[in-house]
Amino acid sequence: MSHRPQYRVAVVGGRPAPIHGARDLGIDVVLVHQEGQYEESILEHVETVVHADITDGPALLRALAPLHEQRPFDRVMTTTEPAGESTGHVVDRLKLPGVSERTAHLLKDKFAMREVLAKHGLSPVRYRHVVTRQEAAGFVAEVGRSVLKPVDGVASLHIHPAATPGEAEAAWDALVAAGVTKVLAEEYLEGPVVSVDSFSFEGRHVPMGYSEYRMNERFVEWEVSTPSRVAAAQLPQLLDLTPRLLDAVGLTEGPSHSEFILTADGPRVLESHARLAGSGAPELVRRAFGADLNRMFLTVPLGIDELPSSTPEPVAGACAQFFVPPAGKLRGVEVDPLPGTVDVRHLAPGEEPRVFLPFLPELREAREAIVVQKSSGDVIPPLLTVADCVSGYVLVTGPDAGAAVARGDELVRAVHFDVEN
Repeated sequence: MSHRPQYRVAVVGGRPAPIHGARDLGIDVVLVHQEGQYEESILEHVETVVHADITDGPALLRALAPLHEQRPFDRVMTTTEPAGESTGHVVDRLKLPGVSERTAHLLKDKFAMREVLAKHGLSPVRYRHVVTRQEAAGFVAEVGRSVLKPVDGVASLHIHPAATPGEAEAAWDALVAAGVTKVLAEEYLEGPVVSVDSFSFEGRHVPMGYSEYRMNERFVEWEVSTPSRVAAAQLPQLLDLTPRLLDAVGLTEGPSHSEFILTADGPRVLESHARLAGSGAPELVRRAFGADLNRMFLTVPLGIDELPSSTPEPVAGACAQFFVPPAGKLRGVEVDPLPGTVDVRHLAPGEEPRVFLPFLPELREAREAIVVQKSSGDVIPPLLTVADCVSGYVLVTGPDAGAAVARGDELVRAVHFDVEN
């Protein structure tokens, strides 16, 4: 005799939705997604799929309210940026625990977040919501080297450094040409970028891992490694600031991913998100710290697993590095023979992945892996945003982060993209 699952949740969006193994945990999952935007393999893990515009809060509510009346949801959750506020709308209307629409808005609207941080005396940064070309130039004249960016920007897109009023005017023109209507000017923060992946429950926040990046001149991150080595000198301040940031924006439950710049005056908040991190970071945290954030996404809010009492100590190092070949038409890809047990995967020619890192769940036990996502005849895009990291990646677990990164570099050098540019 089969037993009805003990819990029921709605999960909105996700690439991939972190719900593998939900049935074995006694959880029924209703996946809310846009048709054609989820991987078919996820269907074996869900009760049903509901198609809706995941960015439209009232539309999500119309889709989920009847199901909630028939058999109530314990949680309505998301871990994808575009669905944050819309999911919060449903959470609020159904009076469920989780991320509220207000918290989701504060984290998406970078000006609103700066205002809240200033109100709480956290992470002092000079900033201004500029509404004209002249205001942008005036801010840079007053503050000096600055950054102009969209108030609600994502994925390192449309970020413009400006050191002079003239450069600020040029940045303003570029943002307007790109259709950006709300612009935030901030002082340029000098230092490396690091992130903290945390989990919260009943208002208690526990940092679960901390990572660092390598990026290009457009601030596009093409490698994530953990635990961060550069964070070591400011780690106590970083782990203290993270919960205070989450308290300030009203987050009480679920995963969060917060990015900081380690300045000479201490950590400064860059941005934060009430979701699991992208670029494979939850898998890196699992490998390096032993904390399975994908599992915790479901189990901690439902009380299946307890939230750890403190940040775990690292047990290994891990990195994910994306291939960043030059833009152009691909003639072919060659992978050198590699000693050892490197798991090499190729996406089938012509296949469009519906997840950002194909094969990642299947590579859970692989200490070293190479995934090639492009084939002869494909076009390699220029690296303007993280979303352009579509050529494949390497994944490595090592004794520490430095060893993992060094081995990742070796694996990347073993893959040759012949590009006609």
